[in-house]
Amino acid sequence: MLPVYKKVDTCAAEFKSFTPYMYSTYQRNFSLKTECEANPSPRKKIIILGGGPNRIGQGIEFDYCCCQASYALKEANFETIMINCNPETVSTDYDTSDRLYFEPLIEEYVHNIILKERSKGNLVGIIAQFGGQTPIKLAKFLNENSLPIIGTQYSSIDLAEDRDRFRKLLIKLKLKQAESGIAKTYNEAIKIAQKNWITFNG
Repeated sequence: MLPVYKKVDTCAAEFKSFTPYMYSTYQRNFSLKTECEANPSPRKKIIILGGGPNRIGQGIEFDYCCCQASYALKEANFETIMINCNPETVSTDYDTSDRLYFEPLIEEYVHNIILKERSKGNLVGIIAQFGGQTPIKLAKFLNENSLPIIGTQYSSIDLAEDRDRFRKLLIKLKLKQAESGIAKTYNEAIKIAQKNWITFNG
């Protein structure tokens, strides 16, 4: 079973659709002929990972960042490819990017798109930092598979995301921080609570 991509028919089959909207489906490999409609171009291209579903406190600002990235990259003569699964965003409008994949922002789907786009042209890199927590979670997968991340690299993302690593960095740099601790067991949590109680109450 191989993933292939089909164009969303925005003309209801009345006319041939030229919209760059893609969605995946699977077909059996009965022959070498495939029915994939993605047609990657020979241009230099950059993939932008969108923000995915909106949540309370997360949404429009990430969508704005992804759109601005797409516009700026177009001006720099890159082909822009957006991966996002939220139809209620500007990043999924027909004129925001050169090609849009309506796909979940999870490893399997993102990797399949990357492989398809790499099959032709020059995939310069992938931007994972503008869509919030959803694409940031994919940075480790991209790094482990030697896929080019543009911008903040996984090592820096993990340093900021991992509370214990970040706390140790602040201690090393001798920067002030609030009292904190990390507990993985009940007893560890009690020790941290007791230490903080003594600190605040003398």
